[in-house]
Amino acid sequence: MSRSDLLWRFPSLRMAWRNLGRNRIRTALATLGIVIGVVAIASLGIAGVALQEQATSDLGSLGSDVTVRSGADSETDGVTDDQVDAIRGIVTDAPVVPQKTNSTTLSSRDGEEAFVNVVGVTNAAALYTASAGESPERLRSGALLTNETARRLGIELGDPVTYDGRLYRVQGLIESSSGFGGGSELVVPLSALDEEEHYDEVTVVAANGDRAQAIASTLETRFNTEDDEEVSVTNFANIQENIDSFFNTLNLALLGIGAISLVVASVAILNVMLMSTIERRGEIGVLRAVGIRRGEVLRMILAEATFLGLIGGVVGAAASLGTGLVIFEMLTGDPTLVFAWESLRYLGYGFGFAVVASVLSGLYPAWKAANELPVEALRG
Repeated sequence: MSRSDLLWRFPSLRMAWRNLGRNRIRTALATLGIVIGVVAIASLGIAGVALQEQATSDLGSLGSDVTVRSGADSETDGVTDDQVDAIRGIVTDAPVVPQKTNSTTLSSRDGEEAFVNVVGVTNAAALYTASAGESPERLRSGALLTNETARRLGIELGDPVTYDGRLYRVQGLIESSSGFGGGSELVVPLSALDEEEHYDEVTVVAANGDRAQAIASTLETRFNTEDDEEVSVTNFANIQENIDSFFNTLNLALLGIGAISLVVASVAILNVMLMSTIERRGEIGVLRAVGIRRGEVLRMILAEATFLGLIGGVVGAAASLGTGLVIFEMLTGDPTLVFAWESLRYLGYGFGFAVVASVLSGLYPAWKAANELPVEALRG
């Protein structure tokens, strides 16, 4: 059913639509207030989602990683081969990646130097994702280097780097394994650090945060007692939960701030409806005198308020969507994330709030107009 068909079938809707056009400036200002309120609610909510997405992205895969290091009561300075074998026997559904670490300084051809952390691993693919080149499951002779260090030193794929007197060709360029994007790393085969007797740490790459927490709990029970900490088990899955909880609270606060704008807009609508009712008092009296029922007058005034809410809600939601595209582009680099449900729901919240606030603002003017005696209305 088209809008014109709907208006002609319901006279109260037709009259309400006509009345809004009588004073277009006042109607436009009331609608603008609604638009601002919707944009405030939806844009602030979308901004909160974008910040949460950025924080989650920066956290990276830490939430699903379990890190095992030498415990306070361990007799060895590091994780032993026997302990690694025991961990692999316990964890059969996730990669177990022992690592040895060191540090060195890399130099470019023009003499510029960069301090890097050296990480020796075999299964590099479990910990690192290559943005260029490859990150092999069995790193044997090549090396991986963080993008930032490669750019600073002018190193490209296939270029040689030297560590401990041995030459390794850069096989892949990676981001730092740190979920917060810091640190320069040179990843070499585990054999390059054979002088290290024990492993500095072991990383278990779980499928998700829940599985990581379960693995961490199992390893704690297997290796440690109340009085003896043989290994130190660290899991950051609870960080993601804390981040989500924080941003959920932040989003509620932002919605509350945005809702204030719509409350102000509701007052403006109430004023518009009262002024419109007063100006048309004689007209409403004539309608009542010729047999128009109270319910019809009530529906007419409420329809005016609803139209204001619908128009303002639609325009505000469209403006908020455009704002969301810009926010996601600036914070995450991917504007299409605004079309995910986590973001789109705030458009629905803003639109729904606008319509409800408009209808509530029209209740008193509608009740006042519908219950005034025709004789009194005709007298002015």
